[in-house]
Amino acid sequence: MNSISRKLKFTYFFTLFTLLFSMTAYAYIDPATTTYLIQIVAGVFIAAGATIGIFWKKIKLFFRRKKMEHLEKSLTKKAEKREK
Repeated sequence: MNSISRKLKFTYFFTLFTLLFSMTAYAYIDPATTTYLIQIVAGVFIAAGATIGIFWKKIKLFFRRKKMEHLEKSLTKKAEKREK
């Protein structure tokens, strides 16, 4: 609980400090910059989707093995209880 309290206090202090000592920036983001940022975000999502698509079979096998191991353990426990 103490760690959470310290983190919360730090976050509160940092937020207030930033708001109190911030300065107005007379800046302009032109449409070309916005388009560039959208392309970056889209590229990241497409790359993540391609990576998941490539490794999809391995991901499914991993979770299927976990499920099978869990099922085998539960069936073994049930069989041991029946034998007793």
